[in-house]
Amino acid sequence: MSANDARSAVERPYGVLLSIAYDGSGFSGWAPQPQGTVRTVSETVDGAVRALDPRASRVRGTSRTDAGVHAEAQLAALDATMDIPPRGWLLAVNQHLPDDVAVRRVWRVPVGFEPRFASRGKTYRYRLLLDRVRDPRWRHRAWRIGWPLDLERAGREAQSLIGTFDFKAFRSAHDARVSTVRTLTEARFERDRSDPRIVSFVVSGNAFLYNMVRILVGTLVDVARGQLPEGTIAAALAGQERKLAGATAPPDGLTLEHIDLGFPTEMSAPWPDATALG
Repeated sequence: MSANDARSAVERPYGVLLSIAYDGSGFSGWAPQPQGTVRTVSETVDGAVRALDPRASRVRGTSRTDAGVHAEAQLAALDATMDIPPRGWLLAVNQHLPDDVAVRRVWRVPVGFEPRFASRGKTYRYRLLLDRVRDPRWRHRAWRIGWPLDLERAGREAQSLIGTFDFKAFRSAHDARVSTVRTLTEARFERDRSDPRIVSFVVSGNAFLYNMVRILVGTLVDVARGQLPEGTIAAALAGQERKLAGATAPPDGLTLEHIDLGFPTEMSAPWPDATALG
């Protein structure tokens, strides 16, 4: 289906929920920027949506990923005025999107649905490439580490993150949110079975602060290479000062992998369905 296919206006707007994947290396993050001075994911998706439905609302994302950060399943909603089924939305919008971003799944949802407020948790994956020599295949997808890491040490340190804590020490200075208490339910390292050079830090929680995952990774890497002692995570949580944590890891290795969403009761089946996605 293309934007030129037959479409008709509906009497009332309805909601559309998109699952979006993107390579963040060419974007300055998800959120729109003043005067459109830089390329962002949300503005790119907005342009594709308006090519199909000029009166559609702007997309409302669930997670404000930073510049250079990737996503496998960012969830974003919009209110539409053209009578188009989920399959039509996916195929037509993707025709207007560049190669580094794609809509992967679509639902019809109630008008005004706000996925950000329906989010129950998120899972991020940060990939490390353990290799002394750079590999172009992972240039924008992993942080290359060229020195030995004690991953068992880092794994023990990561266990200190599980629970409900004040993560003030693990946020960027640009984060002005008043509440810095978050709950993490998973924090672990795993090695890629197909490429043992790739080690991922997987972290799940109810919400995250600005640059929180990248600071956690940087701190764990500093512990794993012996630049910071074991117990650094616990000390930083207790002290609540940024200087007590480690470095901020680069954005390249970070991917928003999953959003645990409280879906509305009144919604369509997705297209494609789960079996089609494999």
